[in-house]
Amino acid sequence: MHEFVRAATTPRPVPLTPDIVLHTADDLITLWERTGTPEPPFWAFPWAGGQALARHILDHPDLVAGRRVLDLASGSGLVAVAAARAGGHVTANDIDPVAITLNAHANDVTVTIATGDLLDTTPDVDVLLAGDVFYDRDMAARVEPFLLAAHRRGILVLVGDPQRSFMPRDWTRVDAFPVPVPHDLEGVDIKTTTVWRPATT
Repeated sequence: MHEFVRAATTPRPVPLTPDIVLHTADDLITLWERTGTPEPPFWAFPWAGGQALARHILDHPDLVAGRRVLDLASGSGLVAVAAARAGGHVTANDIDPVAITLNAHANDVTVTIATGDLLDTTPDVDVLLAGDVFYDRDMAARVEPFLLAAHRRGILVLVGDPQRSFMPRDWTRVDAFPVPVPHDLEGVDIKTTTVWRPATT
């Protein structure tokens, strides 16, 4: 799988965090067809939510420095790499972690990998990060209770979201960025992308 990722992608700087390099697909749609999977290859592209969250972490390293961090549904590992750069002890979670390993190595950071579905677990961390996880109804229905439960246990929860339809409406805005995105994926060239935290209750 490592060789497939290397062959299907090109290392290049991330638009909003150009000091981070990711193995990125030139044409995500063509790559998706090659993989033959029902879900797109989330690992092959720096999605807008992850870019905004990574930028926010790099701008505010005190949020993660010296703390135990979980990057949920990490995809390419962008947010995990940013958190590790900022001094966090980072675990990146994804069902397909190969690109995370390659991207951590490309950026000379150490990231622990946790595979599988963690949404029925109780993570023992200080910070929980999630980029672009509210992309469909089923995922949103599972991930929001998980994030809110973590918030109630005192974990810092931050989500990056580029105006997805299923992002909860009652969360608190923390930061926002205009993020360059591929027009063929998003239908626009720039997406205003917000970093959110659960509302204090």
